[in-house]
Amino acid sequence: MRLLRLAKIVIVSLRFGLDRMVLTADRSGQLVRLWRIVFFWRRFSEPRAVRLRKALESLGPIFVKFGQMLSTRRDLLPLDIAEELALLQDRVPPFPSNEAIAVIEKLYGRPVDEVFAKFERTPVASASVAQVHFAQLQDGTEVAIKVLRPGIERVIAHDMALLDAGATLLDRLWPEGRRLKPREVVAEFAKHLRDELDLMREAANCSQLRRNFTDSKLLVVPEVYWDYCGKSVMVMERMHGVPISRTPALLAQGTDLSALSRAGVEIFFTQVFRDGFFHADMHPGNIFVHADGRYIALDFGIMGTLTDVDKNYLAQNFLAFFQRDYKRVAQAHIDAGWVPAHTRVDEFESAIRAVCEPIFDKPLKDISFGKTLLRLFQTARRFEMEVQPQLVLLQKTLLNIEGLGRQLDPELDLWTTAKPFLERWMGNQVGFSALVRHVKEEAPYWATTLPQLPRLIHHALSTPDRIEAARRDMARLAQAQRRQSLGLTVVGTLLAALLALELWRLIGS
Repeated sequence: MRLLRLAKIVIVSLRFGLDRMVLTADRSGQLVRLWRIVFFWRRFSEPRAVRLRKALESLGPIFVKFGQMLSTRRDLLPLDIAEELALLQDRVPPFPSNEAIAVIEKLYGRPVDEVFAKFERTPVASASVAQVHFAQLQDGTEVAIKVLRPGIERVIAHDMALLDAGATLLDRLWPEGRRLKPREVVAEFAKHLRDELDLMREAANCSQLRRNFTDSKLLVVPEVYWDYCGKSVMVMERMHGVPISRTPALLAQGTDLSALSRAGVEIFFTQVFRDGFFHADMHPGNIFVHADGRYIALDFGIMGTLTDVDKNYLAQNFLAFFQRDYKRVAQAHIDAGWVPAHTRVDEFESAIRAVCEPIFDKPLKDISFGKTLLRLFQTARRFEMEVQPQLVLLQKTLLNIEGLGRQLDPELDLWTTAKPFLERWMGNQVGFSALVRHVKEEAPYWATTLPQLPRLIHHALSTPDRIEAARRDMARLAQAQRRQSLGLTVVGTLLAALLALELWRLIGS
C-alpha cells in the first residue's frame, strides 16, 4: 500500500514538473539539461507555484493541509510559492453518516437517538480530519457535534511517513534543503496534526477563549458541553450567524461593516496583548457574524500562545516602527534574545532602515502589519535570528485579519485602530500599577524564598569549609530569584518603613 502511495506521489510530481523545481537548484545545470532530454515531451505553461498547488490538491487532503501550513512559512519559502499555497481550499467530501454515528455510539456506549433528542444525519461541514453534524440535547439545547474521521490516524501516519522520507531526500540532495529545513517543517506540521486529532484539546482551547471573552461586546465563543466530549467527539453550542465572507447577507441584516472591521482588529490585539492566547486559524470559513454585530469564532484546533517577552517584543517593534525609531526596533530584537547579544546595534539598525523606510512612502492605512512583521523576520535572519513558531503563527493570523478587515472596509486604517490599544498596553506594563501587579504575582514565591535566607547565612558562617558550598547555594538561589528581586526590594523597604514607624511610636510614647 505504501509503495502504491509513493508511486502516486512520484507520478503526480512528474506530471506537474515538481522535479524541475528541485533540479533548477543545480548550479552546474547539467542535471537540468539531462532531465530535459529524458522528458523532452513535457511542456509547462503555468508558473511553478501554480503547479505545486495543483499537485498538492491532487495528492489529497493531508497534502493540502501541508500546503496550507507551508503558506504560513514565508520566512522560508519564496514569496510566489507562499502566495499561491495560501489559495489552497480544504474542500473534502463528507464521510458516510453511519460511520460518524458509529464513532459517537462507541464513545457513549448507547444508540445516538438515546443520547440526543434529535440528530441530523446530513453533515453541515466537512474537513480533512473531521466533520460536523447538528443535534439537540434531551433538554432541547441546540448543539454542533464534531466527529473525527474513522481511521484518520492511520492515514495521517502513512502520509506523514512519506512526507518525512521526501523531506530527508530534499535535505540531502537539494542545495537549498539545509536553508529551508524541510524535516523541521514536516515535524512542525505533524505536531499540529496530532493536536487536531485530539478533540478534547480543541474543546479546552474553545473553553479558554470563551472564558477570556466572557460578556464581551465584540466576540462570542460557543459553550462546550464537557459531559458529551471525548477524544474523537466534541459537542458545543450551536451558533447562528452569517459567514463573514457573505457581504450582501451582512448588509441585509444591518451589520455596520466599518465597525465590524475595526472590531476584528481590536479582538486580535486583545487576544495577543491582553491574553497571550489567540485563535491562529481565522480564515473566513471559521468566522461568522451574529445578528447583533458580534463576531462568532469557530474551529479551535490551532491556537497560538505568547509569553510576556513575546508580547513586549511585538509591542515595542510596532510602536518603534511607526515612529521610525529603527534603533529601538534593533534593540528590542536583542533585548528579547531573538538575535545574538553580540550583534552590533548600528549594523542591525541600518539593515532594518533599508527595509522599512520605503514603506513610509505609502499612507499609513495602506501599510500591512503582517508584511511589516515578515520583513522584520527576513531582515533579522541575516543576523542569525531563529524565527519562533509562535511568531510565525501570529504573522499568518495578522495577515488573515488584515485581509478580512480590508475586505469589509477598504479604507480601514489598521494603525489608527491599533495604536491606542498598543500604547494603552505598554502603559500598563510600567508605572506604579504594573509594580503592584507584579508584587502580587511574585508574592507566593517570596513565602518559600524568604525563610531560607537565615538558614543559608548560618550554614555559610558556621564553618569555614562550608563557605564555598553556601556560596554555590546562594548563587543557585539568586539565579532562581532574579524575577523576585524587585519584589524583595519593595518588601524590604516596606518592612524598614514599618519598623521605623514602630520605633517612632515607642519613642513618642
